[in-house]
Amino acid sequence: MSADDAGTIKADDQDESAAVPQAELDLDQFLPYRLNRLADSISQAMADFYAQRYQINIAQWRILAWLSHSDDLTAKKICTYTNMDKARVSRALQALEERGLLDRFPSSHDQRQHHLTLTGKGRKVLAKLIPEAQDWEAKLVASLSASEYRDLFNLMRKLERQVERIGVEQAAGS
Repeated sequence: MSADDAGTIKADDQDESAAVPQAELDLDQFLPYRLNRLADSISQAMADFYAQRYQINIAQWRILAWLSHSDDLTAKKICTYTNMDKARVSRALQALEERGLLDRFPSSHDQRQHHLTLTGKGRKVLAKLIPEAQDWEAKLVASLSASEYRDLFNLMRKLERQVERIGVEQAAGS
């Protein structure tokens, strides 16, 4: 729209905008919105579960979960694997270390980095937490058949690869 010197909208501009149809988006039929809403809902329910039983938050749980099956982790790798920002990871690591659930050791190659390991106390917490989290997940997906569950993971992998391709294409087009 254009404005005259007094800052008012000209009548002919109003006529032009009336000719352009208003774009509409039904969010209930928009996959990114639906996936995000579902992920937020699941994440919040899990956060409540972790907080009530173990006094940990989502970021702390993600770090503990990664440490449960990886021996060579640093804060930088956790940021990459979990898609969490550096500040959030740093706060979570500090809280877990203060609770005695993990240890940090300076890297022999780079003093700016620290390798992370679970402590005995951290392993004990995970020995209880992981089966409970798996039980919670089982309840979540109980309405799916084995085939639907497998298909869900295959479809998610397919969409993840497509998002990566789109990102590469967008970066190349920039």
